[in-house]
Amino acid sequence: MTIFVIGGGGREHALVWKLLQSPRVKKIFCAPGNAGIRAEAECIPWDGKSLDALLAIGERIKPDLTIVGPEIPLMMGVVDRFSERGFPTFGPTEAAARLESSKGFAKEFMQRHRIPTPHYALCRSLDDVRAALPHFSGKIVVKADGLAAGKGVVIAESADEAASISADMLSGKMLGQAGTVVVLEEFLEGEEVSFLLISDGTHVAPLAPAQDHKRIGEGDTGANTGGMGAYSIDALLAPEMREWLVRHIALPVIRGMKEEGSEFRGVLYCGLMMTATGPQVLEFNCRFGDPETQPILMRLESDIVELFLASVEGRLASAEPSFSSDATACIVIASGGYPGTYETGKAIIGLEKAAAVDGVQVFHAGTAFKDGDIVTAGGRVLGVTARGESLSQALERAYDAAEKIRFPGMYYRRDIGHRARKD
Repeated sequence: MTIFVIGGGGREHALVWKLLQSPRVKKIFCAPGNAGIRAEAECIPWDGKSLDALLAIGERIKPDLTIVGPEIPLMMGVVDRFSERGFPTFGPTEAAARLESSKGFAKEFMQRHRIPTPHYALCRSLDDVRAALPHFSGKIVVKADGLAAGKGVVIAESADEAASISADMLSGKMLGQAGTVVVLEEFLEGEEVSFLLISDGTHVAPLAPAQDHKRIGEGDTGANTGGMGAYSIDALLAPEMREWLVRHIALPVIRGMKEEGSEFRGVLYCGLMMTATGPQVLEFNCRFGDPETQPILMRLESDIVELFLASVEGRLASAEPSFSSDATACIVIASGGYPGTYETGKAIIGLEKAAAVDGVQVFHAGTAFKDGDIVTAGGRVLGVTARGESLSQALERAYDAAEKIRFPGMYYRRDIGHRARKD
């Protein structure tokens, strides 16, 4: 099979790595890819914006299966357009992807289908914000309605701060068009868990659970990012809880989308808060998370191509993905200054030494190949991922490998997995 992977981050490198383990795969193309993917697939330039350019690539390579990594192409309707051309494509349609592209749509959908989610208010103006704030107490979560690369969520300590943040978002100064509608949300206490499932529009196949670390600083402090690390262990969700989540969250979402005329096929990512009164959905994503994909796929033992085809072809009912009992962990190495302003073009050394550590895979994210060197080309640069018999061993291996890598200004958190018991 000829496979086309759209995207160029750590998630896409992990997908390419896993796809190559399938005996069905003969050739992988990736647009735009990165320096790590370049060693394993044929990378094709793409500006990340032009849907017509993606269609032209598709027409040229005639893929047997296309896999969409990032959210932006989904929002642009790439699955619709590729499917119209007869190219089997893994991912939701533009209409189904509204579960991620509009937090307001997702909240109203959950309300319609009685899916547990925090109390919220949808605000299109400062007057709406002022009217809603008296209905909240304590901390308030302020969310941009649109896509903001994981940076559109701010926790306000007070109503005054929530009003100020909302004003910045609504004005467009803070996040552009992504924040011209704002969602105010009740702040919840508990443990966050990422629960991903693959759907064929009717059935779901759960994947291994993971926990992400969104904040830039150790101890979960500082600004939100796209994710600074993640780990996957079975202990994050007991089997009984996984079954509950499938029955009360995942299947109602899939059935509800079909009832409303937007059948959902692809990855449904449920961002959950496990509270004292039960799970609450904080957000949905309509694709693999990054960096959760890296540790999840490192545990996957099933043929990923078969899973994707079962989703595309509507035959997921008999699919039961198999996962290793190993623990896995991913440490994100970022450019200095991320998630704010950062420099690129810094030469990266030590990659071979890091990859030689037992149980380690170094997934590239923001990297490029220039003048014979691998250099930084983004905020999140690498995802050093390891497996072990315990989470402690996986983390030890990942950090051992991360310490062998060098580039000017590099930064990574040294407390990934701190919320889990080190077994």
